[in-house]
Amino acid sequence: MKSQLVLASVAGLVSPATTTNVDLSLPPMGFNNWARFTTHINQSIFTDAATAMASNGMLKAGYNRLNLDDAWSTHDRAANGSMVADTTKFPKGLTWLASFIKEKGFIPGIYTDSGTLSCGRYPAAYNHEAIDLKDFSDWGYEYLKLDGCNVPGNSEAAYRHLYFDVWRNLLLKFPKPVVFSNSAPAYFSGADNLTDWYSIMGWSQKMGQLARHSDDIINYDSKGSAWDSLMTNYHQHIRLARYQRPNFFNDPDFLNTDHPNYTYEEKKTHMALWSSFSAPLIVSADIPNLKKEELEILLNKDLIAIDQDPLVQQATLVSSSPDVDVLRKNLANGDRILTILNKANKASDYTVSWARIGIQIDRISPDTALSVKDLWTGKTDKVKISAGGITAKNVGPHGTFVYRISGGMGGSSHPIVLPTGLIFNTFSLKCLSDDKSGRVTWKACDGSDGQTWTISAEGHINSLLRTNECITDVKGKLLSRHSGCRTDAWNYYNSGNLINGNSNRCLTEEADGSATITDCGYVTNRQVVGLPIGAKVIEVDYYDNN
Repeated sequence: MKSQLVLASVAGLVSPATTTNVDLSLPPMGFNNWARFTTHINQSIFTDAATAMASNGMLKAGYNRLNLDDAWSTHDRAANGSMVADTTKFPKGLTWLASFIKEKGFIPGIYTDSGTLSCGRYPAAYNHEAIDLKDFSDWGYEYLKLDGCNVPGNSEAAYRHLYFDVWRNLLLKFPKPVVFSNSAPAYFSGADNLTDWYSIMGWSQKMGQLARHSDDIINYDSKGSAWDSLMTNYHQHIRLARYQRPNFFNDPDFLNTDHPNYTYEEKKTHMALWSSFSAPLIVSADIPNLKKEELEILLNKDLIAIDQDPLVQQATLVSSSPDVDVLRKNLANGDRILTILNKANKASDYTVSWARIGIQIDRISPDTALSVKDLWTGKTDKVKISAGGITAKNVGPHGTFVYRISGGMGGSSHPIVLPTGLIFNTFSLKCLSDDKSGRVTWKACDGSDGQTWTISAEGHINSLLRTNECITDVKGKLLSRHSGCRTDAWNYYNSGNLINGNSNRCLTEEADGSATITDCGYVTNRQVVGLPIGAKVIEVDYYDNN
């Protein structure tokens, strides 16, 4: 493996721009059957969903894709090698269904698997990739979900060959654009060593438009905790913000809004978080029988607007504690989104200071009033800078408030909104922590000012605890010093490495919690970190160095 030090020396010379023939600048919205119906798939599920979505406001709101998942075929291929639709489930065939879906105003999508069998034990695409892609397109399907069950070899190299070499080349040469959803990363998340996961996310940026990165969201008939499932996917998703951009979306899986084990607040939280992330909004529910309150959640126009914002930023953590997470992101028009997640089992109030939102209040008059819109109630309040910040009142158990902040935040020549939030190890989830003495270490996240960092345009980094001291490399140890605000600029890469501009070495978490600066390895557990959204990400083909 080559050192990340080599990577740093050529940073900026290579860009991992997606090399497919599809332009998907906004995250897709629509319907998929899997989390609600699993292998119990049939024609009426899709005709009924299309009819309902065309009349209940979902199509008008942007939910314009209908995607088939696993188990639509028979268990045997035809003599010519083609997959065969199961006519007991789809009596009119898949070509007819695609036409019906299009006539209703939707875009049809289909599923296959890269291995020898699908996850449901149906035929998969291994050694049949070209004929399957052609058949799907000929039948009228314009979106392909490629799952990753039963891949021979079950290694990062095996997945890279099938997805990056075989499928990417097919898609590049294919005469019609096909939206490509890549599930390979999901088979490497949650491991004791995340190097393969980071590698796959790296090459996934160069193929397709979506990366399904971790666990499936809980299915309707499963007996486990729906909240735990949602939080599992949430905690995987927050590790990957550096990868997302227009035409490439981190996918935390479906909105299973009608799952019976969710509370009402948890259903709202699911929509609020996915929208804050600009994640794909693919609903897997019994659409014709959605409850009124469930449909209202999915049709919230203010949340859909921030999901579909042209910047498609994935909200990142401002602070985190056992009970409350605070996230934020920027919108294309200069507005800022603040999302407050109550993970606790009791209601609470929570105040977020302007500094944590990234607003540099020393450059604004205390009498300046910002517009703060509650995206659940639709109510807008004027909040003066002198108020100190935004207070969310009575956030329910497992509830989430989302605010849109606008006005008075300055122009490009004197930016008064800076990237602000956690710097955390995306393996251990430990937070980089400053203390009053300037000693910087890795600790459990506690929501303190010593764990909230601001990043200047020049790459200087300071905590809110010590606003005039910046992190600096002192003989391999990380400290916060006033001199660091002059001498130490830091560069952040899509590999997740934060590299000191002087030493060209990487921020590292040691086993004892020490924060050190050491030679860069290849996307190691100790050296891959998450930074606040808005920090410049230098993109390189780092996975080629493996």
